[in-house]
Amino acid sequence: MLGKKIVLGAIATVLSFATTVAADSVLALTPKDFDKTLGSTPALVEFYAPWCGHCKNLAPIYEELGQAFSGKDDQVLIAKVDADAHRELGSRYGIKGFPTLKWFPKGVNGDPEDYSGGRDLDSLAAFVTKKSGVKSSIVKVIPSVTVLTDATFESEVVASGKNVLVEFYAPWCGHCKNLAPTYEKVAQDFLNDKKTVTIANLDATVETATAEKYGVKGYPTIKFFAADGTVEDYNGGRSEQDFIDFINKKAGTQRVAGGSLSAEAGRIAELDTLAEKFSKASSKDEKKAISDEAIALAASLTSTNSSAKYYSRFFEKALATPAYPATEAARLAKIIKNKSVNRARLDEFSIRHNIISAFSSAPAAKDEL
Repeated sequence: MLGKKIVLGAIATVLSFATTVAADSVLALTPKDFDKTLGSTPALVEFYAPWCGHCKNLAPIYEELGQAFSGKDDQVLIAKVDADAHRELGSRYGIKGFPTLKWFPKGVNGDPEDYSGGRDLDSLAAFVTKKSGVKSSIVKVIPSVTVLTDATFESEVVASGKNVLVEFYAPWCGHCKNLAPTYEKVAQDFLNDKKTVTIANLDATVETATAEKYGVKGYPTIKFFAADGTVEDYNGGRSEQDFIDFINKKAGTQRVAGGSLSAEAGRIAELDTLAEKFSKASSKDEKKAISDEAIALAASLTSTNSSAKYYSRFFEKALATPAYPATEAARLAKIIKNKSVNRARLDEFSIRHNIISAFSSAPAAKDEL
């Protein structure tokens, strides 16, 4: 299909081991291929500008929409046009603001209809299905965002002893609707940290007592309630990674977009240094001395850092079998890629993979995956 670009995404995280590199599911059109690509096929087209904040907020949702109708290009198209760079197309269809979405019922042969519905994935998909008769491949998931009320706020936030990110929203708020899928992804990302981190929201138009108590005057308002009792406004970016970076910094977690652990998770600097020294040692006696030192250090750290036990095991096995770090790294990477374990076990395998990568004879996690 003309205009369709294959975008290979870099796998930047440990759980991204399990993420397959996919094609960009939204057709990027220009004046050269607009008419020929649309032809007589029904299409939803977003006219956007790269500098537009609302367009940036819509982008991940619109990409999901493209994925939901992927493989059905002969029946319906999900497309976009940079109307700032290609103003002739914007002018042709009377585009005066961004993003503007138009439905072309019969490709370029039919008069386009302005899309004025919600900007969330469900609303967009329902519209496309209604107009085209083509069903989306959206898979419903159980929401992971904790829903708060005036009655539960004290126990689940203030007195919880956890780090809680709270979105105060209004059901009718467009910005809140746009944020919803990203916010849900963040909640999914921290499911394994539920003992220390909660991602929550509160309908400020219904639970008014709590909203008033915390001075909520606009939507969405996002506040971080730290485990130590302090409260601060969240004024950062609204991308999945922005939220994750903020929570990691505040809560001491080590997540990345997609829910996996970072490549640093579980690593202990002093033992990493000994692992590198061990790998560079030229004699077995020297390796044995370094291994003994590392195992003793790991034993002293086990009570405060559960990762230390893996270092002891790896030093013992690497001393007995020089090829062990490389073969074990490859084995762990294969397990993680195949998603053959549940979330909790995946974290464990990811930490073990991170640690084995401290031995220079083993490929680094980012290269391995």
